[in-house]
Amino acid sequence: MRLILSLLVALSFPVYAQHDHSAHMAAAAKPAALTDGLVKKIDKADGEIVIQHGPLDSIGLPPMTMAFGVADKGWLNKLKAGDKIRFAAEMKGGNAIVSRYEMAK
Repeated sequence: MRLILSLLVALSFPVYAQHDHSAHMAAAAKPAALTDGLVKKIDKADGEIVIQHGPLDSIGLPPMTMAFGVADKGWLNKLKAGDKIRFAAEMKGGNAIVSRYEMAK
């Protein structure tokens, strides 16, 4: 009986190991969609950018104007009030940050 139980356990591992987890990982790694935004203010002292934006489904926010941290502080030197951008946001340490952006066309 012990031999049969051991054999059943041993044969079940390859089936478990063959399960494809890549689909789950790909969904989790998918970058957030870009949202239209209008830069209202750059606050270099606080390392923030104020953006009037459309819905941000990636972090569950409706359209509004709010301050965001930025993934790269260098962006604060490149952007200015009045710039139209498309950007992605994510939550990091409990704060909303701009994780990537591009100038709107």
